[in-house]
Amino acid sequence: MTHFFRLPRLSWRFIPVWRRNYLVWRKLAIPSILGNLADPMLYMLGLGYGLGSLLPDIGGMPYLTFLAAGTVAYSTMNAATFEVLYSSFSRMHVQRTWDAILNTPLTLDDVMLGELTWAVAKSLLSGLAILGVIWGLGLYGSFWMTLWLIPMVALVGFCFGGMGLVMNAVSPSYDFFLYYFTLVITPMVLLCGVFFPVSQLPPLLQNISAWLPLSHAVDLARPLVIGSMPDRIALHATALLAYGSLGYVVALALTRRRLLK
Repeated sequence: MTHFFRLPRLSWRFIPVWRRNYLVWRKLAIPSILGNLADPMLYMLGLGYGLGSLLPDIGGMPYLTFLAAGTVAYSTMNAATFEVLYSSFSRMHVQRTWDAILNTPLTLDDVMLGELTWAVAKSLLSGLAILGVIWGLGLYGSFWMTLWLIPMVALVGFCFGGMGLVMNAVSPSYDFFLYYFTLVITPMVLLCGVFFPVSQLPPLLQNISAWLPLSHAVDLARPLVIGSMPDRIALHATALLAYGSLGYVVALALTRRRLLK
C-alpha cells in the first residue's frame, strides 16, 4: 500500500502526452474555445453592464471592471477543472487512452504530469481570451501591469488542475463530479469575491474565504487589472502553488492505487 504514496518522478517524457492531447483538441479547437468562453463572458457582460449600471463604484473601480478581474480567475479555474475532470476521466476510464500509453516506456507519473500541464495550457487560453476582452473594452489601468496576469493565470490553472485530478482519481463515473462542483467549486465562486467584495460577507465566511484558493487568485488578479501591484504576492502565489502541488501528489498516489494495483 505504501508504495503508491511516493513523490512523483518528474521527467520531460510528459511532453508526448501533452502533445497528444493538443493534437486531439486542435481538431475541435474553435467549438472548445467558444464553449469555455460562453459562461464567463455572459456573466461578465450581462452582469457587468446590466447590474453594473445600477451599482456604484466598488473599491474605486466600476462594477464591470471589478467583475472582469474576478472573471479572469473564475474562467481559469473552470477551464482547468473541466479539463482534468471530464476530459482526463474520458481518457483514463472510458477511452482507455492511459492504458495504451502505459504500454510504452512512459510511466503514470509522465501521463499525470502531461494531463496537468495540458490543463494549465487550456486554462491559459481561457484566461487570455478574457484578458483580450478586458483590453478590448478598456477595463484596465495599465496595459503593462495586466501582462502579469498571464503567469498568474498559469499558476491558477496549475492549482485547480492539481486539485481536480484528485477527484478524477477517485470518481467512479461522470456523475460523481457533480459533488465536486456543488460542494467545492460553486461555494468558492460565491465566497471568494468574484461577484461582490468579500468584505460584505459575515466574519465567519470571510475567514473561510481567506483559505480558499480562488480567493488568492482573485486577490492577485483584481489589483493587476486596475494597474496596481497586489499585496502579499508571495503569500498568494505560494498558496496556489501549494494547493496545486499537494493535489497533484495526492492524485498521483490515488491513481497509482486505482490503475496499478
